[in-house]
Amino acid sequence: MTTRIVELRRGILKKNDELAAGLRQRFTSAGVLVLNLVSSPGTGKTAFLELTLRALRERGAHAAALVGDLETDNDARRLAASGVPVRQINTHGICHLDAEMVAKHLEDWEGISLAGLNYLFIENVGNLVCPSSYDLGERIRVALLSVTEGEDKPLKYPGLFNSSDAAVITKVDLAVPCGFDRELALKNINEIRPGIRIFETSARTGAGMDDWLAYLAEQARPS
Repeated sequence: MTTRIVELRRGILKKNDELAAGLRQRFTSAGVLVLNLVSSPGTGKTAFLELTLRALRERGAHAAALVGDLETDNDARRLAASGVPVRQINTHGICHLDAEMVAKHLEDWEGISLAGLNYLFIENVGNLVCPSSYDLGERIRVALLSVTEGEDKPLKYPGLFNSSDAAVITKVDLAVPCGFDRELALKNINEIRPGIRIFETSARTGAGMDDWLAYLAEQARPS
């Protein structure tokens, strides 16, 4: 039985990787920078993305977002207030997005052309385990953790941080009352993924957002 489960999982991941490769080619041809945002529930991912989308729109960039949740469209409606196109993906119990879900929701997204976008953000389902195994065709995977979660998250969930291109620490305005050890957190992140770009942010105060937006602009420039 264990062998059968392993073989089934390998088959599922192989199919996903093939679909993701096709998506990545489409994204590259369209010239759109795609980012996959992954975190646990309550990290502040939606607030961080909402602030990002507003700032990009104010700077004249064209962005859109796909939002993954098990149920409800609460986050999608919240993000839509930023003035950019947003679409909800409900997984109905599945703990992650996969390439097939992304492809399906892109195909019938009325009025959206990838070639007309500078950025496409994919807000993954709140989970630190399953999303790390599923390629969505993104160019940049971003792991988020908040100061309220503790400094050892990277050590507990190395798969996510090791497979990410950037890390964002959120809610830094709460670091002092939470007793957050900044140096230890940075050390733990770098232990798992040496040299990874790290951004320390607050959606409430706007701290760290200029550096994050500069990074996005840098990554979106044609190579």
